[in-house]
Amino acid sequence: MVDSEKNITMPLIPLRGLLVFPNMVLHFDVGRDKSIKALEDAMVNDQLIFLTTQHDINVDTPTIDDFYRVGTTCKIKQMLKLPGDAIRVLVEGIERAEIVELVQETPFFKADIRVYKDISLKDKEVEALIRTVLSSFEKYISISAKTSPDVLISISSIEEPGRLADVIASNMTLKIEQKQQIIEAISIKARLEALYSILVSEIEILEVEKNINEKVRSQINKMQKEYYLREQMKIIKEELGEEYNPDDEIIELKEKLRKLKAPKKVKEKINKEIERLARLSPASAESGVIRTYISSILELPWNKQTKDTLDITKAREILNQDHYGLKEVKERVLEYLAIRELTKSMKGPIICLVGPPGVGKTSVAKSIARSLNRKFVRMSLGGVRDEAEIRGHRRTYIGALPGRIINGIKEAGTKNPVFLFDEIDKLASDFRGDPASALLEVLDPEQNKSFKDHYLEVEFDLSKVMFITTANSLSTIPRPLLDRMEVINVSGYTEFEKVNIARKYLLPKQLKEHGLTDKNLKLSDPTLSKIVTEYTRESGVRELERQIATVCRKTAAEIVETKKDKILVNSKNLNKSLGVSKYSYDKKNSKNQIGMVTGLAWTAVGGVTLYIEVSPMKGNGKLVLTGQLGDVMKESARTGLTYVRTVAKKYGIEENFHESKDIHIHIPEGAIPKDGPSAGISMATAVISALSGIAVSKDVAMTGEITLRGRVLPIGGLKEKSLAAKRMGIKTIIFPFDNLKDLEDIPDEVKDAIKFIPAKTMDDVLKHALVKVDKNENRK
Repeated sequence: MVDSEKNITMPLIPLRGLLVFPNMVLHFDVGRDKSIKALEDAMVNDQLIFLTTQHDINVDTPTIDDFYRVGTTCKIKQMLKLPGDAIRVLVEGIERAEIVELVQETPFFKADIRVYKDISLKDKEVEALIRTVLSSFEKYISISAKTSPDVLISISSIEEPGRLADVIASNMTLKIEQKQQIIEAISIKARLEALYSILVSEIEILEVEKNINEKVRSQINKMQKEYYLREQMKIIKEELGEEYNPDDEIIELKEKLRKLKAPKKVKEKINKEIERLARLSPASAESGVIRTYISSILELPWNKQTKDTLDITKAREILNQDHYGLKEVKERVLEYLAIRELTKSMKGPIICLVGPPGVGKTSVAKSIARSLNRKFVRMSLGGVRDEAEIRGHRRTYIGALPGRIINGIKEAGTKNPVFLFDEIDKLASDFRGDPASALLEVLDPEQNKSFKDHYLEVEFDLSKVMFITTANSLSTIPRPLLDRMEVINVSGYTEFEKVNIARKYLLPKQLKEHGLTDKNLKLSDPTLSKIVTEYTRESGVRELERQIATVCRKTAAEIVETKKDKILVNSKNLNKSLGVSKYSYDKKNSKNQIGMVTGLAWTAVGGVTLYIEVSPMKGNGKLVLTGQLGDVMKESARTGLTYVRTVAKKYGIEENFHESKDIHIHIPEGAIPKDGPSAGISMATAVISALSGIAVSKDVAMTGEITLRGRVLPIGGLKEKSLAAKRMGIKTIIFPFDNLKDLEDIPDEVKDAIKFIPAKTMDDVLKHALVKVDKNENRK
């Protein structure tokens, strides 16, 4: 029985291709203006809305004749705004209802509806219908593959017969007309009868479909049988060489497996895959995947390795022949060879070469491989974002392949090559994984002996590989990864070293590439020195090589045009080949100046000098900083100014200068960003000089971080900074006392030309930096 005395007015939405049963929760998208406005009205009031179904889903602007009169009242549970002005709605069906009268059509449908409330009264007839429906639905589930058997368990616990019918109908794959038939069955008995009729009809259709599928399957089995018979017939044509015999491939693979010297687990794994391949049809897609996998494993050098050349003298000759300088790198390789000769076994070291671009990090790795008599493999990590590049793809993916590490080992053909990870500081990560984390296992001698590629699924020993990585900076390398590597700094070259590299390596190489000989073109050391100082500004030698190549091209063109055998290029006529000078290094001040200090800085292309100028003005204690300074440098300036206030009396400075004067600190070349703490003592010295009127020596340059108490803290890049000072003509460098150990890295020609003064405090700095003003100079 049903109660139908309850009439209410609520907004209406006609649905397309969708029907909601009472007690049913589902979501759908709403895009029509009328429907959106109906939702908004429902949300403002009691969140109740009447949902019915259109006869034709293609009608965009339906009228009352275009949708069924019987539908379901629903409560709006959730609304979500979608791109394109659409709204996704989550509703819960409450009760059946019928349109009594459409009271509004614009701006949205609103109807006066009669709500039908189920009243659960069970009699024998209804009980019999329930049992029959449940039995039929159980048979429907057993035949249909579209409905989960778990549904039957949840349905069995429903006691209300009306709700039972609704839930069963909502879980069946039915047409809208059939579902509407259930909705319009207001009487519970009529509803169960209609549902039973639909179930019987659907079961008959499903049984017919099942019979058809069995016949098709039988036909396919027959075709497969014929296919196998045809495959057997191919054996007859074997002597003619016209047909491919898959058995030959299986025999060949098993023979390769027998000869393979690999761990027992690996051989067992390959044998299982060969057996699988033998059982599969050669035309199946999976056989190709298995065939590629077996080939990948069989081609790996499981037990092949080159014999190291343990002659240290010969290795030293090769390294010196290929590269000038790089003493620390060469010594590390020779140490490794010496230990190998003594112990006969040693895990491959993991070296990280860090330095500016163009200093020969990549090429020195090739020389290491040549000196060890090993194969060389290079993998560029710049921009690598996918973890699968390192560890490979799993075989479940289409087109899966091993990672580039295993692939590199396979190409090398040995298990102990020199493997170069180039630009390890340029690694990236995104939703595809973190390659840097994948490298943690590879670059750990304790773990990489059992490296497991995702594609191979078996362990491969990488402990014999000598891994070398290169980077321009350590700051972007994750700490756990950096901890696994032995860092060797490859600093920039001095002018003297660049001239030697140009004469011994770059010039002969470019002469050969341009079809010239040393008889056609000769470049003296002064000419090469001018190319280095006036046409390049770098730590490495890439630009230097390009400039030498330009001279060779110009010479080759002139020889062909003028028919001369020899062209003279010297420092006087060099501009004919290279044009006017591109760079001019800063020259030191011609006289001692007040409020101007020569500072030293490190950049990605080497050391540079920079002037720090300070000018005090009448004001109220403002500190003005210009020259595009970074946050760290600004903090150093404020720290230095605080220190100056604490020692003002000592240097004859007004103690209340911070109240009556503004201090302007400027570092020229304002277009170039500058940052770092190493200009701290330079800025403090310049401020003291400007306020006290005591000049700063023109021959002194300085670098170091300052504290509030005037302590001088260590800095980095002392070698590069000293090279820049030498180019400028500086005679004295003041540097932190804690950097004394770095003097060992500075070339002798620099130490002979410059006096290095270590400083523990600002008193040490000012003692050597400040000088008396000449009588001819104006004193502030």
